[in-house]
Amino acid sequence: MPKMKTKSSCKKRFKVTASGRVVAAQAGKRHGMIKRSNKFLRNARGTTTLSKADEGIIKPMMPYAR
Repeated sequence: MPKMKTKSSCKKRFKVTASGRVVAAQAGKRHGMIKRSNKFLRNARGTTTLSKADEGIIKPMMPYAR
């Protein structure tokens, strides 16, 4: 039986925590910061956990990250 493949795009963008949640970078920080509020920029620092619905999309693409 051959090994299962992990999506290269997912292994670059997501990480699975010890409890099984998926961690990703915050969206909206690539460009256009002038029009965004300071509160938005503060809250968009670091990483965030994905919702259950989004986890269901990502986890099948990362079969060994469980």
